[in-house]
Amino acid sequence: MNGYPSMINPHSAIRNPQSKPPWLRARLACSGGYKEVRSLVERYRLHTVCSSAHCPNIGTCWSNRTGTFMILGDICTRSCRFCAVAHGRPAEVDTAEPERVAEAADCLGLDYAVITSVTRDDLPDGGASAFAQTISSIRKRRPGCRIEVLIPDFRGSLAALDTVLEACPNVLNHNVETVPRLYPVVRPSADWDRSLRMLNYAKRAGFLTKSGLMLGLGETRDELLLTFAQLAEAGTEILTVGQYLAPTVGHHPVARYVSPEEFDEVRLEALTLGFRAVVSGPLVRSSYRAKEVYESCVTAGAA
Repeated sequence: MNGYPSMINPHSAIRNPQSKPPWLRARLACSGGYKEVRSLVERYRLHTVCSSAHCPNIGTCWSNRTGTFMILGDICTRSCRFCAVAHGRPAEVDTAEPERVAEAADCLGLDYAVITSVTRDDLPDGGASAFAQTISSIRKRRPGCRIEVLIPDFRGSLAALDTVLEACPNVLNHNVETVPRLYPVVRPSADWDRSLRMLNYAKRAGFLTKSGLMLGLGETRDELLLTFAQLAEAGTEILTVGQYLAPTVGHHPVARYVSPEEFDEVRLEALTLGFRAVVSGPLVRSSYRAKEVYESCVTAGAA
């Protein structure tokens, strides 16, 4: 992996947004598709990770009439240092939300939907039942719709995970986000081993599993490859790798910007470990090209 330093100096952080390299320029949103998705989100009083997490691909995805619905509100009970989603005390669970998500998915004519949520440590099941209800509501309106869920760790509760799996999502996604060493700094309320157990449990239950990481948080080359290897050993089949972008100067600083060439090298390294699909690039996020990646995995599996 040429050019990937063995250790990042945390004091060399890049905080000035103007210093972003040209390959991180995102597409502006102006199409009819973008306006339609924005209108539906407003009409059905929904949240999307696209806007709440400041995703750089919002213009591209919404213009293509796709997006990632974020259920259980827009206030997270955790305060991870990389994340743009607001944290604090969430509102009461909106029991009508699953049906509104389904209505929006139907209006968009979706045949592939991605559902995620804020982390809700205040709920007994971490919000697992809301995932199950949302899956069920979408399937009632759109029986052929494939559904990918991007779940929090439910504080390690396998009972909560079973609640989601019993609703039969097509893809079970749980992002590990970074290498284990950086968890105390970047994800202090999360646990690497716990996340790995969740992915492995879903895989052993027969589900297509997926995870994602960000580069540029201060990881080393060896740490990154070891993390990939552990994910592959746990049975993770789809991997996404993208560039970390600090939402504000108060968040964890960017250690460096990784070049597109290095992302290509990262993808090749990961594929040698046995992943069925690896999507790697500066602007890649967890649900980027989710439908295409899923279909490629299904086709490969059938072959």
